Amino acid sequence: MAETQYDTLAIEQSYLAEGQSRRVDEIKYTIKCLQNIPSQALKPKLQINIGSVVQLERDIDKQQWFFLAPVAGGYRCKLAMQIDTITIVVITPESPLGAAMIGKVIDDEVNIKIAEKSITDFITMVI
Repeated sequence: MAETQYDTLAIEQSYLAEGQSRRVDEIKYTIKCLQNIPSQALKPKLQINIGSVVQLERDIDKQQWFFLAPVAGGYRCKLAMQIDTITIVVITPESPLGAAMIGKVIDDEVNIKIAEKSITDFITMVI
C-alpha cells in the first residue's frame, strides 16, 4: 500500500515499465516468427497459406490486400507503387477471414460471420 504520493508514482512507473517490457518481448517474438516463415512460403502459389498475399473482389477499388502471417494480425501498411498506393493488412489464420481463406484458390468464395453479420466475397488474386 502506498504511503505517500511518491510511493503511488513509483508503483505506476513500475507498472508502466512492466507493460513496456512485455510489449518488447511481444515484438521480438513477432519478428522471430516472421523471420522463420520459410522462403518457399513467400513464393507465388495457387493455394492460400501462410505467406500468401490475397485480394478479395470487394477490395479491388480500394487497392487493399491481405498478407496471411503467423503473427501480427491487424497491422496495416501502405505501399506506394508506380501508379497507385496499396494497403496491406496483416491477418492470421486465427482470424475469421484468415481461417476462411486457408486452402482456397482464385475464384473461390469466402464466407465469414462477424457479430451476426454474414459476409461473402470472392478471391480475385493470390500472390
